[in-house]
Amino acid sequence: MAEAALRSITASTARARGDDFLRILVRDLAQALDVTYVIAGRVIMLDDGEGIRTLAVWGGADYLPNMDYSLRHTPCQDVTEQCMCFHASGIQRDYPHDTLLVEMQAESYIGMPMIDTEGQTLGILSAIDTKPMAEDKRLLALSLLSIFAARGAAELQHQDREQQLEAKIQRRTEALLAAQASLVEQEKMAALGALVAGVAHEVNTPIGVAVTAASTMASYAEDLIKCVGGERVSRSELLAMARRLAEGAQLIERNLARAADLIGNFKQLAVDQGSAHVAEVMLREHALSVVSAHGPALRKVGLEVAVDIAPELRTRLDAGRWSQVLSNLLMNAAKHGYPDGGPGKVTLAARMALEGGMRWLLLEFSDDGVGLTGEARERLFEPFFTTKRGQGGSGLGMHIVYTIVHQMGGQVSVAADAGHAAGCRIKLRLPVRD
Repeated sequence: MAEAALRSITASTARARGDDFLRILVRDLAQALDVTYVIAGRVIMLDDGEGIRTLAVWGGADYLPNMDYSLRHTPCQDVTEQCMCFHASGIQRDYPHDTLLVEMQAESYIGMPMIDTEGQTLGILSAIDTKPMAEDKRLLALSLLSIFAARGAAELQHQDREQQLEAKIQRRTEALLAAQASLVEQEKMAALGALVAGVAHEVNTPIGVAVTAASTMASYAEDLIKCVGGERVSRSELLAMARRLAEGAQLIERNLARAADLIGNFKQLAVDQGSAHVAEVMLREHALSVVSAHGPALRKVGLEVAVDIAPELRTRLDAGRWSQVLSNLLMNAAKHGYPDGGPGKVTLAARMALEGGMRWLLLEFSDDGVGLTGEARERLFEPFFTTKRGQGGSGLGMHIVYTIVHQMGGQVSVAADAGHAAGCRIKLRLPVRD
């Protein structure tokens, strides 16, 4: 009987794992032993001490709901102490405080501990019947429970190791994501720092011209004072000095306005990138301000930027994140599209389109640089992929573009360059929200 039952249960549970294995096991053991209940449970900690959380319960005709119960005053407590527990009859009398035995109308009980390879009790496997258990059934139950308790312990230990591995993977994934987020923030700050340096250098030129013009005007003013204080002064001399003063004032005004414009564009870009505010944006004006803020870096490479956006085109979006996208596209072209310098041309084109009953903002960013290799095309948006490894490239610029666009509900892709010898075209789609 033991051999037949062993072959039958082994065959039915051979391909089962985890809780599925335990559910099949308790059902087949109940049938093989001809008992009402078979329980497989794991040892857990409850408020009043150790307890059992059932993983599979067979109740005569079907599976019963799983439950937690305390080990105090139960025969299972003896089993968890790593000894086989057998009561041929009178189990309720032997454990009068175990109300669960009363509810089950239990009369006999046999249980085996499930012990792992380190000697720790992981759970129990027990058979309970509503009638006394004969000696031949005790021997059969002892044989089967001892064999399958070891198999059950192996399944529980495997589950524990899987959970530990998943927890370890989760911790490392969280640490990796945190490190990546930190690197992305550092890359944003580095880009902003480079922008500060470029704007500072660019502002020096108009301010320097304005200072020189102011000094010259002071000299003209002294000449005018001398002329007016002289014995004779001609109308033509006064007009000439007045024209020189007016020209100096205009020169100062133009250059200070240029400096103010540069500073204003930089300030707006810096504020935008540090905020997360959705507002209505005039797309052409906004794009021109971003291009202007990056003017020094673009002119250094020899790039001309054409903004092909209708003046009236506007939409509501997060101006800060949109500024970051445009900045990264421009700087990526400057760094990678022209390794030997320009001249070159970059085009920013945008339009609205209706697709699938939804309005979209379509942006195409293109350059006439060296283009992309097959590998670069496939891996363009991967974090830390760069063609400038060891030359100052972090590999995060286009990954930031990809991340921001997807956070805004859009898509970004590299357009096919069929028929083009060089250049790169990147297409972005953003949903338009009223």
